Amino acid sequence: MGELKRGVALCPGTYDPVTFGHLDIINRAAGVFDRVVVAVVNKPVRKESKTVFGTEERIEFIRAEVENLENVQVKSFDNLLVQFARENEATAIVKGLRAISDFEYEFEMNQLNRTMDPEIESIYFMSSPNFSFLSSSGVKELAMFGGDLSQLVPATVAKRLKEELQR
Repeated sequence: MGELKRGVALCPGTYDPVTFGHLDIINRAAGVFDRVVVAVVNKPVRKESKTVFGTEERIEFIRAEVENLENVQVKSFDNLLVQFARENEATAIVKGLRAISDFEYEFEMNQLNRTMDPEIESIYFMSSPNFSFLSSSGVKELAMFGGDLSQLVPATVAKRLKEELQR
């Protein structure tokens, strides 16, 4: 059996806000790859989708949660994911999959990314059962109506989210 290649992986996302589901995928990727770059989208893809938190605050939320993982960096990007992967010498893009709806979108993105750079593999981690329902949009909706976020996001994120959304 040959030597296991590890290399650099990107974990891209908007992370608005970062959830325990995101952090689970990042932690698992950190256990598999030599280096993980959490790639925070600087500009939302759709003009009408404005983020609740600015890029720097989203980065800080993630950094606070991954500071114990020496092989994880958090960076923002506003170019093509494949281009950002090349800039960071990443050979893999790691994403979490929760449901069939995730699969359809990710399958399409994978095909586009492979067309641009077949050397960069897309690797999917199945969501842990306790996070399979968890989405940033669901968390924002719960926060808007004063729901309990303690099992969904870090405490600092929950506090800031309630401040932003209950105005």
